[in-house]
Amino acid sequence: MNLLEDLTWRGIIYQQSDEEGLKDVLSKESISLYCGVDPTANSLHIGHLVAFLTLRRFQQHGHRPIVLVGGATGMIGDPSFKSEERKLLTLETVQENVAGIKKQLEEIFDFEGESGAIMVNNYDWTSAMDIVSFLRDIGKHIGVNYMLAKDTIASRLETGISFTEFTYTILQAMDFNHLYEHNNCKLQIGGSDQWGNITSGLELIRKMQPEGAKAFGLTIPLVTKADGTKFGKTESGAVWLDPEKTTPYEFYQFWINAADADVVKYLKFFTFLTHEEIEQLDRSVEAEPHLRKAQKALAEEMTHLIHGEEALQQAIKISQALFSGDVKNLSAAEIKQGFKDVPSFDARDSEGNLVDLLVAAKISPSKRQAREDITNGAVTINGEKITDTNYVLNENDRIEGQFTIIRRGKKKYTLIKY
Repeated sequence: MNLLEDLTWRGIIYQQSDEEGLKDVLSKESISLYCGVDPTANSLHIGHLVAFLTLRRFQQHGHRPIVLVGGATGMIGDPSFKSEERKLLTLETVQENVAGIKKQLEEIFDFEGESGAIMVNNYDWTSAMDIVSFLRDIGKHIGVNYMLAKDTIASRLETGISFTEFTYTILQAMDFNHLYEHNNCKLQIGGSDQWGNITSGLELIRKMQPEGAKAFGLTIPLVTKADGTKFGKTESGAVWLDPEKTTPYEFYQFWINAADADVVKYLKFFTFLTHEEIEQLDRSVEAEPHLRKAQKALAEEMTHLIHGEEALQQAIKISQALFSGDVKNLSAAEIKQGFKDVPSFDARDSEGNLVDLLVAAKISPSKRQAREDITNGAVTINGEKITDTNYVLNENDRIEGQFTIIRRGKKKYTLIKY
C-alpha cells in the first residue's frame, strides 16, 4: 500500500487540488511539502496534530517536510470562519510563542538526513518586503473577486472584515510561492478550513512561476467526536502539548477516555500503528470493549510520542494508583499531576487531629459525621484505611513532606498541602 492509499484508508484525505497529478509526482520522486501554524499561543494543542503527523507520514516515505511557523501571519490573524476579528498580538508575544512551538515541533520531526525536516518562519521573508513591493509584485496577481469567493472571507462580509484580515490569504499564498521558489516545495497540506488559503497559493504559483510549474494542495477533515461535541476540549479547556498547560497524566487520560465510537478513528488519524494492529484493536472494541485495549494503545502511543517514555510510565503509574486507591507510593511530582484538579486544603496552620482536619477541609460536614465516617472505614490516608477517631496525623503521613491524600468514600479525594 502506497502513501496516498494509506492516507485514504486512515480517512485523512478530505480535498485534493489534483489527485491524479499528485499521485503521479509521488510515484516518481521525493518532494518537499509544508504545513504551517500561526503562533497564536505558546503551545500547540492536539487539534494541530493531525496535519503535522500527516506531514511526518510523508517524511517516513522519504519526502522532506517543511514546518512553517507563522511569525508574520500570526500578527495578522486568519479569518477562518471566525465571527469577529482576532486580537492582534505584539511582535514580542508572537516571537515568544514561536519559540515555544518550535520546541514542540522539534520533538515530532526528524531533522537529520536527506529527508530531514526544515523549519522556517515566514516573518523572515515577509518582514523584509515593503508595502509597494507587496502591492505591485504580489497583490496584482490576486483578484478581489477571486478573494471574495473564498468561503472564509464570504462568511465575514455581513459582519465585517478588516483589510488586515482580508489580506491574510495573500500572505499565506506568498508563503507557498516562496517555498516553491526557494525550497522546491510542491505540496501544502492543512486542515479543511485552510482550503481557500491553499488554493490562493496555487493560484499565485501558477501566475508567478514559469509555465508548467506543478504544485498541489491537500486538506485533512475536521476531527469530530461521535456525540457531536468538539474534539480536543475537556472541562478544563484545550488539551495542550505543553506539559505545564496539560500534564502528561491529563494528556494520557484524555486519550484513554476516548469513546468506543471514536477510538478506532483516532488510532488511524493520530498513531503510526500498522493497519493490522489497528484492525486487531478494532475487533477488540467489538468483542471485548470492557478491556479497553484500543483506548490503552491510543493513550500509550500518543503520550509516548509527545512526552516520551518516562512521562508515559509516570502517567500509567498515577492512573493505576488512583484507580486502586493505593497512592502512598506516588512521588510529590506525580501527586501534583494526578491531583491537579481535586479540592485541596492548606493545613500548615491546622491541628493534626483527623476529625478536626476532615471538618476544616470540608471533607465531612461536621465532627459527628467525621467520626462516623472514620468509624465506618470510609476514610483513608494515603490509601490506608483509618478507623481511629483519635488519630493524629504525623510526619509519616506527609509524602515528601508536602502532601497528604485523604479519601472519603470511593471517589472523593482531597489534597492536603503543607
